[in-house]
Amino acid sequence: MNILQNIGALLVLIGIMILIHELGHYWAARYFDVHIESFSIGFGPRIFGFRRGETDFRISLIPLGGYVKMEGEQLMPEAAGEKPGPASDDPRAFLNKPRWQRLIIAFAGPFMNIVLAVVLLAGLYTQKYPKPVTEEAGVIDLVLPNSAAAKAGFQSGDKLIAIDGVRNPTYEDIDIRVITNPGHPIPVTYERAGAEHEAMLTPETDPKDGIGFAGWSTQTEFQLRTFDPRSNAPKAGLRADDVLVSVNGQPIRSIALLREIARASKGQPLEVVYSRDGQTKTTQVQPYEGEIDGKSTWLLGVRMSPKVEYTKLAFFDAVRESVATNIKGAGMIYGVLKNIAIARMSPKSLEGPIRIAQAAGEAARQGADYYIGLMAAVSLNLALFNLLPIPVLDGGMILLLIVEMVWRRDLSLNVKENVMKFGFVFLMMLVMFVLYNDIRKTIGG
Repeated sequence: MNILQNIGALLVLIGIMILIHELGHYWAARYFDVHIESFSIGFGPRIFGFRRGETDFRISLIPLGGYVKMEGEQLMPEAAGEKPGPASDDPRAFLNKPRWQRLIIAFAGPFMNIVLAVVLLAGLYTQKYPKPVTEEAGVIDLVLPNSAAAKAGFQSGDKLIAIDGVRNPTYEDIDIRVITNPGHPIPVTYERAGAEHEAMLTPETDPKDGIGFAGWSTQTEFQLRTFDPRSNAPKAGLRADDVLVSVNGQPIRSIALLREIARASKGQPLEVVYSRDGQTKTTQVQPYEGEIDGKSTWLLGVRMSPKVEYTKLAFFDAVRESVATNIKGAGMIYGVLKNIAIARMSPKSLEGPIRIAQAAGEAARQGADYYIGLMAAVSLNLALFNLLPIPVLDGGMILLLIVEMVWRRDLSLNVKENVMKFGFVFLMMLVMFVLYNDIRKTIGG
């Protein structure tokens, strides 16, 4: 049942992303009076649709993208069903429009996805804004033996003052710096017994996900967010937004401590104390056997994040917070991509449609606010991915147009064809890799 729910949630999610993206291209093309032959959600054979004016609006068989076909536009065979040819003599043909207009048309799709991400979060924040609970985010609660943090000399109770140039880091700041720097030293300033110290932390590389892991946890209160499908926590009465108070009598102030308690349980039920709506409750949760870093261990299967307090924001405050959140998200996405490009991070950290489907299904089951938040994140990711300078993507077309504008002449059709073929092959290889990566992560637990 979960698989069908995941697929349904993914199709709705991706369908909205594609529709908004292609509407951006469509509206920009209409504004510049380009002859639009078809507007398709999906690729391949036409299933159904309708014609309005000169444009065929249709749903196609393969729901993995979409396109707006404009007269005279050079398209790959897989996208348009025909080989590229010479530009049309029609002044309304795409290639007969000024380069600056073509550039705007290409940029309009990703731009609309960015707008959607901002609008979704702004609307969500007017009803439910997750305000972080104010506390010292950088106090280390637990250091795992033989971990990167232990080797760097960190101890429980140390307070992180700065990490990788960021002063007074938040929980999120610390997490991002560690995740995006596997195998590479980052400077850390910390306080112990009233004195400041300097250290170099070299996060270990998680063999499964290719991200950095320090082996420490900083103190904070945690709320449950999502559950692994194998977790018994939901059956025991736990829900998203519950605050973990203690497990087997130990106060939970770090994710690492929770993992250690589950590992040491050897499969015996754990007593979980949690808070919901101001009331403290107790339940028993049975761990299950899974894997971490390729090693068998006992897990609770819960995912957590620092505690927040929900409030409502006024419209302009919500827009401002939405823009700030998306800017921070964009910086993190490009940071990860940059680190992958320069081999500081493994491409294993990339996730594809299978993992997105799992996330979409979990978010839909948790509630509309979780689903809207995920939709905003996916929309931003889609926009930034499409702006990468890879041929066949919008960013590749934008790059070619900028080259032509600087060079003040068109590139030959042969050059464009070869560039597009290279881009298509590269994109297909990337798709195959992320699918393999998704399957490996899913099967591997």
